[in-house]
Amino acid sequence: MPEPRLGVAILTMGNRPREVAALLESVDRQDVPATRIVVVGNGSPLPELPAHVTSVELDENLGVSGGRNVALRRLREFGDVDVVIDLDDDGLLVDPGVFRTVRDLYAADPRLGIVSFRIADEHGETQRRHVPRLRASDPMRGGEVTTFLGGGHALSMPMLERIGGWPDAFFFTHEETDLAWRALDDGWSVRYVPELLLQHPRTSPARHAVYYRMTARNRVWLARRHLPLPLVPLYLGSWTLLTLVRTRALDGLRAWAGGFAEGFRTPCGTRRPMRWRTVWRMTRLGRPPVI
Repeated sequence: MPEPRLGVAILTMGNRPREVAALLESVDRQDVPATRIVVVGNGSPLPELPAHVTSVELDENLGVSGGRNVALRRLREFGDVDVVIDLDDDGLLVDPGVFRTVRDLYAADPRLGIVSFRIADEHGETQRRHVPRLRASDPMRGGEVTTFLGGGHALSMPMLERIGGWPDAFFFTHEETDLAWRALDDGWSVRYVPELLLQHPRTSPARHAVYYRMTARNRVWLARRHLPLPLVPLYLGSWTLLTLVRTRALDGLRAWAGGFAEGFRTPCGTRRPMRWRTVWRMTRLGRPPVI
């Protein structure tokens, strides 16, 4: 797309006003300005924001997926955004050239669907879980991948028009993989570009009380929604083994088991299994959908 217009979406629960203010300042310092900036208060009021920022306050917390869908709808209503950039509310853009690089990447490749940023803490260290591929020893190695980082990324609006937005019911965890798998199956590419840095405090996803339940439930939903039937037990079996090896907290395992059962017991949405050629494409990219 020629000179794509950029929109920014920031989701917050109202408990990080200083971080949001600093993030918005870093957005304003970009040498390619955003056409629109939307900040969504996810079940919380918002502090006073600059006049050029669109505020949306939700009465209830819709989760990451639901809140980002609200931001997408608002950006779509403006009608002048081609690429949306999602940023965590406690992140920071330390390089003023991030938006210019995003614009140039999309201008050069009409089938580029998703661009994943690199996330690093204030010391420049990237956690292993923030590298969107299996071989995670070198976070500076970019290229095509099969998933992306929720904290900092860009999404093609034409792609979203074709495949739909975030899976509302997921609330949080694995919503990025759900979106990436749909994009890959529709022929779009997902690219990890480590030069695009979002500085972010070092955290653990397990800090959220419902993490273990949500991650298990949504993993089952992913398999039920998107995998060919022969791959469902392979995918869920491999993640069950990994969870048993990695999880030390008994309470966490109990919550995970409850979420795993919930994933089979509750509706997961429309089932649209990916094509086998998508499975092969993901395998060639180094991450077949069984792990």
